[in-house]
Amino acid sequence: MSEKLLSPVCAEGLGKRFRASDGSVVQALSDVSFSISPGRLTALVGADGAGKSTLLRLVCGLLEADEGRLAVLGLDAGRDALQIQSRISYMPQRFGLYEDLTVRENMDLYADLHGIPASDRPARYERLLAMTDLAAFTERPAGKLSGGMKQKLGLACTLVRLPDLLILDEPSVGVDPLSRRELWNIVRDLVRDERLTVIWASSYMDEAEKADEVIVLHEGRILTEGVPDELTRTVSGLVLGVRPLPGEKPRELQALLHEMKDVVLDAVPEGGRVNAVARSGQAREIIEQRCGGRRTELRAPRFEDFFMARLRQSAGAGGSSVIIDYQDIVPARAQEDGGESEAVIEVKDLLRKFGNFVAVDRTSFSVRRGEIFGLLGPNGAGKTTTFRMLCGLLPATDGCIRVAGCDLRRARARARARIGYVAQKFSLYGNLTIAQNLRFFGGAYGLRGGELEQRIEQMTSLFDLPAGAAADRLTMGHKRRLAIAAALLHRPQILFLDEPTSGIDPVSRRDFWYLITRLARDGVTVIVTTHFMEEAEYCDRVAIQDAGRLLALGSPEQILRRSSGEARDMNEAFIAIVREGRESGGGHG
Repeated sequence: MSEKLLSPVCAEGLGKRFRASDGSVVQALSDVSFSISPGRLTALVGADGAGKSTLLRLVCGLLEADEGRLAVLGLDAGRDALQIQSRISYMPQRFGLYEDLTVRENMDLYADLHGIPASDRPARYERLLAMTDLAAFTERPAGKLSGGMKQKLGLACTLVRLPDLLILDEPSVGVDPLSRRELWNIVRDLVRDERLTVIWASSYMDEAEKADEVIVLHEGRILTEGVPDELTRTVSGLVLGVRPLPGEKPRELQALLHEMKDVVLDAVPEGGRVNAVARSGQAREIIEQRCGGRRTELRAPRFEDFFMARLRQSAGAGGSSVIIDYQDIVPARAQEDGGESEAVIEVKDLLRKFGNFVAVDRTSFSVRRGEIFGLLGPNGAGKTTTFRMLCGLLPATDGCIRVAGCDLRRARARARARIGYVAQKFSLYGNLTIAQNLRFFGGAYGLRGGELEQRIEQMTSLFDLPAGAAADRLTMGHKRRLAIAAALLHRPQILFLDEPTSGIDPVSRRDFWYLITRLARDGVTVIVTTHFMEEAEYCDRVAIQDAGRLLALGSPEQILRRSSGEARDMNEAFIAIVREGRESGGGHG
């Protein structure tokens, strides 16, 4: 008990319920007990809807538990919420920056809110701006910062006073790998130098792997907790590297292994092979038998292997994946003869300016039928601008774009009828049901009457969506499914996905990519942007952009070879290529 009293956060039997709009009760947390160590970084991880944000809001005194006890900094979280809030700093998923104010004005605002004396600010600001690399941008409006820079400014505002406890709710969601690494290093340095206690909720398993301690939440309960290295060792001897057959794409082998749910807990492509986690030593032998002719080897486990195995084990042998029959999704024209060598997207010398600012600088590439093509780059690199031009939503300043045989300068409407588009921020109507949302989007695509109703029925069945459920009650994973279902209603030839997995957990990401692999196999061309570099492994080819310039183009294996140094994975290769590009072509602000 004495150790618990020393813990900055100690919970015993916590429970929290919410009443939904339809009157039903949702149990967000059940019997949650844990304590964290002072002066350490604790990662809080879990699948979408696991209860991470609810738990953090309880710790911050923003919500009150229905059952149990919660002590924060030795104070009762229910009774002493204001005292707790005066000693902690909390950065929610959507941190409140004022986009019309400059970097310095935003910091001044938060310093005012926290009562920081004017005499203490210069030294504090100097350190925070140096840590976040924002010193050169103090007079820039927050609205003109890249996504990564906004997150770093949010962290600087959170730290205008040094708290006794720092709570970060998924601070790196939607942030590119280079900015993610910078954010992580800033916080790690604070833990080391200031002995600051930090709770960091994350969907990135590579972040959890580097934490001092980790708590895994699942369906409102603590599934396990401990030191990441010790937890990872529990799956030693169960992680296999499986090599595809000659000519076989790694993502196709991943889809095959993904379906072996009786013996495989997880499978993900990496470096030209597939990492598979077996359910047991005996299961490994069965996997090797079923993968006849494919070479296998034991691999050192990562924390993500443990995390996925633990979640799959808790779900039972069946898992939670949705197996979909694709006959009704894939458009007939996507399956027409023409061969994979046929280019369905051609981009030549594409240029887009906003005033004097060059967002896309003379980019050229082509995409073949049935190919998964990845557009990668840091925040502000020009990916979304490129995307919007390819979709006909934004005119090019110069250059040529042909999509599905249509010149976008002359036949934009005809091209749009052949594409599906999922934006970064998919626009759901929260007060409408899933079926009503699909009815709205189907009407926008020109579907009417019986055909529209048939497609809605097919999509809700295929994507395991409860047609009558209100959209505002969906988890992030289900919202992404609904977004893709809406984009596929009119049977498009080409599917554009702009950061479709941002903010969703690894389990939902696996299921999402299983779906995309099946669509591509049946002839749908997929263009995707992502900040999860491991997802680039699902792509046939990727293009890396920065500051509007194309830095690298090729298969994941070619990108790994292209990066200078000894990159072990796509994450390191991406960072190396971007840094090399900035050193040779100037900085990126």
